[in-house]
Amino acid sequence: MHHPQQQHALSGIRVLDLGEIMQAPVAAQVLGDLGAEVIKVERGVNGDMLRGLDRESLDEGRPSAYFAAVNRNKRSIALNLKTSEGQDILHQLLAEVDVLIHSYRTAAVERLGLTYDDLHERYPRLVYGTATGFGETGPYAHKAGQDMLAQALSGMARACGDPSISAYVHPVPTVDYASGMALAQGILAALFERERSGRGQKVSVNLFDTALALQTLESSTLLAYQRETNWVSDWYSGIFETTDGLLLVLGLFRENALGLACKALGIDDLSVQPTFATPQLQAENKEAANAVLRPLVAQLSTAEAAELFDGVDLLCAPLLTLQEALDHPQTRHNGTLVDVEIEGVRTTRLMGNPVTLSRTPAQVRRGVPAVSEHADEILHELGISESDVQTLRSKGVIR
Repeated sequence: MHHPQQQHALSGIRVLDLGEIMQAPVAAQVLGDLGAEVIKVERGVNGDMLRGLDRESLDEGRPSAYFAAVNRNKRSIALNLKTSEGQDILHQLLAEVDVLIHSYRTAAVERLGLTYDDLHERYPRLVYGTATGFGETGPYAHKAGQDMLAQALSGMARACGDPSISAYVHPVPTVDYASGMALAQGILAALFERERSGRGQKVSVNLFDTALALQTLESSTLLAYQRETNWVSDWYSGIFETTDGLLLVLGLFRENALGLACKALGIDDLSVQPTFATPQLQAENKEAANAVLRPLVAQLSTAEAAELFDGVDLLCAPLLTLQEALDHPQTRHNGTLVDVEIEGVRTTRLMGNPVTLSRTPAQVRRGVPAVSEHADEILHELGISESDVQTLRSKGVIR
């Protein structure tokens, strides 16, 4: 399983991933990327719900790309946890692993007998990671969690920066990803502490807390001074059309951003006018200023315009499509994308791990498993005989 010549950061750490969709699987994949052995326990005939969400891939008879994004470096076994035999196998696995990760709501985890209280005395070294929507207790604990709900509930969706839009739910699930990374961080801290104490502990994250934490700077001004912060509307900025795309220009960290923008474009300095005399006025009246600048930028290519704004030390960047970003030379240089085999069917380039370790880097050691692909292998490692495996299959305990 391990490449003997290469010691990974988490070599020897074993993880049981009972997570679904994105939040918990991201955490388990991070640990797998860093060298942990991860066993993914899936439910039912179809496994993780994320396998069924990528409708276009399924219509074309291909494995789910969504599932592939967050489940490399894992082996899969599909267990029916409603059966006592399924529970028994799960407990045999729990006795062998260092980390459990799940994303069950409180009621479900109580029903399965898998709460921290149920397990921590029986498995004192177990690091127990739980990912929920809003917290395990409290008024919203019963509610199903989802990234966009967390954006809505946390105030994130109301922070648009465009006065013409009352709310904007971002379609990219940043809260899910950030929450998964936070869970991985907590688990790593618990494993580190266990080296000293010999004891595991519970690590909890939820989408709601993560969405609030993503607004650390914004909440500080509100809590300390009852003042709202918005980095788009509080400073001079503009999105400009060019001959071949779009360019974002930001006035952040500059005393007289509009003056610099005028200098870049070789026109008379608008900032001498009373309307644009201060950074605050430049922010408030940016539409009037940009009406003057737009026709000039519209005659330039994105690269030409960027060079001019860069030349006066204004922050700027092209607004690329995701496809353009994936093809960007900096993406290639950074090695951001990695080759991953999906269900043994095809190898494709997918997003790698954004954390780089110099001596023991993240690595793709296994591809993305088909549902229950490794059931026999995992059960044999537990010492379960071939005939017993067949019996478990016929009873529907394993897929």
